[in-house]
Amino acid sequence: MGNRHTSFIRGLIALFYALFAFQAVAQSDRTVAEDSKAFVYEVERLENGTPAGRIPLDLDTPMGLMESFMAAGENGDWSRAAAALDLANVDAAERDPDRFAARLYDLMHRSVAFDWALLPDRPDAVDTTTTSKDPMAGVARRSLTIGHLELANRTVPIRLARVQAPGGEPVWVFSRQTVENVPALYDIYGPTRFEKSLPPVLRQQAFWTLAWWEAIALPLILFVAALAAALTYLGIARLRRRQEEDSRLYGVWQAIHVPATLLAFAGTFALVRLTLFRLSGPVKDLLDPLQLVLIIAAIVGIALSVIEALFDFATSQRTDELESPENNPDRNFYTKMSAIRRIVTVMILLAGIGFLLVASNLSSTLGFSIMASAGILGLVLAFAARKVLGDIMASVQIAFAQTARIGDAIRYDGQWCYVEKIGFTHLRLRTWDERRLIAPVSDFTSDSFENWTKQESRLMMHVELEFDNRADVEALRRPFREFVENDEDVVDPEDAKCQVIAQNAQAMTVRFMARSTDPKCGWDMHCRLREHMLRAASEMDAAAEREPVPAYLPREREVRMDLTAAEEA
Repeated sequence: MGNRHTSFIRGLIALFYALFAFQAVAQSDRTVAEDSKAFVYEVERLENGTPAGRIPLDLDTPMGLMESFMAAGENGDWSRAAAALDLANVDAAERDPDRFAARLYDLMHRSVAFDWALLPDRPDAVDTTTTSKDPMAGVARRSLTIGHLELANRTVPIRLARVQAPGGEPVWVFSRQTVENVPALYDIYGPTRFEKSLPPVLRQQAFWTLAWWEAIALPLILFVAALAAALTYLGIARLRRRQEEDSRLYGVWQAIHVPATLLAFAGTFALVRLTLFRLSGPVKDLLDPLQLVLIIAAIVGIALSVIEALFDFATSQRTDELESPENNPDRNFYTKMSAIRRIVTVMILLAGIGFLLVASNLSSTLGFSIMASAGILGLVLAFAARKVLGDIMASVQIAFAQTARIGDAIRYDGQWCYVEKIGFTHLRLRTWDERRLIAPVSDFTSDSFENWTKQESRLMMHVELEFDNRADVEALRRPFREFVENDEDVVDPEDAKCQVIAQNAQAMTVRFMARSTDPKCGWDMHCRLREHMLRAASEMDAAAEREPVPAYLPREREVRMDLTAAEEA
């Protein structure tokens, strides 16, 4: 029994060691399988213009390739620099390694912005700086894209490739596709004829990445652009002076004055850079997006200014017509057009931003970061702009619901006003005495207000006057009836009323109500009615010879406590 127990234990131990040994062998086999062969592009022959077996540059790693290539280019040693090029796709008749190396160095120095910190310094190009969440973490690579340039209607990548010829060592070189595109890219991004005609001294590097001619040319370009902007500004000012201030062309010229000046500056700056001076390095990377932003901003500004000027001209020229009682259809039309104008404005702004993102290649340079942070950025922007966005939506709501229309007469904050403009975040109101009130649109969606011309323009006006408690109200109705039957601004005289609405120890309050054709006429009628009734009350009061016959104008009464009953009698 004991022997069998011992044999069973020995069998378990042997099985455990067998499983452990199998796992170790399997792991060892997988490691050998991975490391036994480098991850490369296999080529029949490395066409880099150097003798077989001779590698004058450090081509073991992408970092070594770029450092040694740029160093050879700075020294003008093009025969050494050509070792970094794979010329396999270049025709034998056009294969000039030194010329290709010089042009590629010029492109890398002037036009391609790459991050040295992102270049791996390992033969297998494994990215050791990324996180484990990156799907390429720990993966060997044989191709790296370090930049992009625009060529005709497509984007050309600048790539490094790891290749190996039979019997040779794996090396990193500029890919054959990249080298094949060098002549076409050089025609676009290389020096202009003007630059080539400059003396060699001016083409030497001065500071940063600028050559001497670039350091001199940059202020000249800015001066020429500023001169073009000044001439544009003066030219538009002269055109404005030739027009009448209330004309349509004057409004258009006034609207585009500043945006057109900005476009002249940015356009001239870009044109001079494109035709005469092609700046290089970080200066180019800084100026390219800046001038693109200025051009797009100027074009968008011109479009929005013209739309705004034409709409303001149309509404301002018809202000009196829009305020007239019978123009409800026109008020509806211009209010809806105002909402459409704001929608078009938002669409133009979004189109400009979208074009800027596409044209500046932000999607390729910041694509992953933007996608990764889009949710957080969206939340931050939405929180920061929630009030503005709410006002914009409120303005569109007002325009389409037509709770307040352009030309409507309203009562806001205790004042009688006309709606002149419905903007994104505010309404511009004109008071009866020609003052302008700027009211937030949120007040018209969250608070109540009076719209006197929403359904019809006729308005019941009322005048409240205080009379003596002994006044004969029936006698007051006679001059009131005379007024409503004879005044030209009173409509529906049968609806006019004279009522006592309040009374206290000093006086009683009488309200006179009459309907007018519209608020503007109603205000004038309101004032005339007050004058008429005060004059009538004064005449009737003056006609009284002694107290206590009916009195109309209020009196201040005093009670003397020192008089006896006989004296009071």
